[in-house]
Amino acid sequence: MPNPRVFLPKVRTIGAMQPLVWLVLGWRDMARAGWISFAHGLAMALVGAFIVWVAYQKFWLLAGALSGFLVIAPVLATSLYALSRALERNEPTGLSLVLRTWLNWQRSHVNKWGNDYWCMVQFGALLGLAATGWVLTSAALITLMAPLPVNTPLDFVHHVVLAKEGWLFELWLMVGGILAAPMFASSVVAMPMLLDRKVTLLQAVLTSWQTVLENPFPMALWACLIMGFTLLGLGSLLLGLVAVIPMLGHASWHAYRDLVDVSELPSRDSGLPSSAGAKAN
Repeated sequence: MPNPRVFLPKVRTIGAMQPLVWLVLGWRDMARAGWISFAHGLAMALVGAFIVWVAYQKFWLLAGALSGFLVIAPVLATSLYALSRALERNEPTGLSLVLRTWLNWQRSHVNKWGNDYWCMVQFGALLGLAATGWVLTSAALITLMAPLPVNTPLDFVHHVVLAKEGWLFELWLMVGGILAAPMFASSVVAMPMLLDRKVTLLQAVLTSWQTVLENPFPMALWACLIMGFTLLGLGSLLLGLVAVIPMLGHASWHAYRDLVDVSELPSRDSGLPSSAGAKAN
C-alpha cells in the first residue's frame, strides 16, 4: 500500500534583505537571555579550542575537523532555539530551560520506539555522519595532493592557499561547498522545526529544502552571513565565537519563524514549561 503524501507546511516568500533582520533579532535575544546565551558561545569556543589543541600539529586534520564541527552546529544550537521561543512566548529563560530542552524534550512522547521520538537524535546523527565524511575527505585531499606535508596553519597557508602550482585550495573549497550546500538546505529550518512542532524528520528536511528553493536569494545571503560571521569568529582566535554562535543560533530561530507557517502543525513543546498564554503559532 503506497504511503500517504507527506504534508508540508506553507513556506513564505521573504524579501532579499530579511536575513539582516534575523541578525538584529538574534542580537536582541542575546541581550534579553543574558549570560545563558553567551555560555553557549563560550562552550562552542572551548570545544573549538580543544580541537585546535589536539590537532594543531596536524593541520591536514584540523582544517576538516573545525569545519566539520560547524556542520553539526544546528544541532548544538537547539537550546538557543528554545531560549528564543521562550522569549517569544514571554516565558522564563535560564539554565533550567536549557537542561529541560536537552534532557526532557521527549517527555510528552508515549511511543518511545517511534520515529518521532528519535527524530532529533536521527537528524543529529546524520549531520554528525556528514561532518565525519567531510573531515575524512578534507584530510585525504590535503595529505594526498599537497606538495609538502601540512602540519601547521602556516604550512596550510604556504602549501595549499598560496601554492603557485596546482589547484588544491580551489578544489578543497569546491568539494567543501558541494558537501555543505545540501547540508545547509537540509538543516536551515529543520532543527528549529523539530524542536517546535510534532513533525517527522522527513517533513522537517523537505520543508527546509522548500524554503531554500522558494527563497534562493535570501537564503544565499543567509548562508554567506553564516559563513562570514563564523570565519570572523574562527579568525579571532575563537574568541569571537562567544558572541557569534548565540547570535546565529537565535537568528536561526527567527529565520524559521519568518519562513515557515506552522499554524496547522501541533506543537511539540519539547519539555519547555507550558504557559496558558503561549503562542500556538
